[in-house]
Amino acid sequence: MAILTSAATAKGGRNGHVRSSDDVIQLDLAMPGSGQSTEGKSNPEQLFAAGYASCFDGALNLMAKNAKKDISSETTAHVSLEKDPEDNGFKISAKLEVKISGVSQEEAEELVGKAHDFCPYSKATRGNIEVALSVTAE
Repeated sequence: MAILTSAATAKGGRNGHVRSSDDVIQLDLAMPGSGQSTEGKSNPEQLFAAGYASCFDGALNLMAKNAKKDISSETTAHVSLEKDPEDNGFKISAKLEVKISGVSQEEAEELVGKAHDFCPYSKATRGNIEVALSVTAE
């Protein structure tokens, strides 16, 4: 049973427009390197990065709460579009850069590992795309 279902519709592909069903998201899209201006426009990788960063940071804070750790965190997801030499097409990869204050480096790494096991985006990408983790305790 679904807890939440969100919907968005894209028209025109990478050089088109995307809109969420509730109209909260309404963005023009532009393919970098297409010759089209990208100013004020988004792309699928940016949208995926926003979703992954927010979901992962939420999972991290839940893991900290469960461990009775009082933290402050910031997660930046870098999502890259790359050439895929296997089929001459494209693939994506991700790097999660996580900064945590309130715990040691060892505790921060442990919490990030638990968040990576728990986060729905991490579960969805596991075994499908390369995801690198960078953890800094501040």
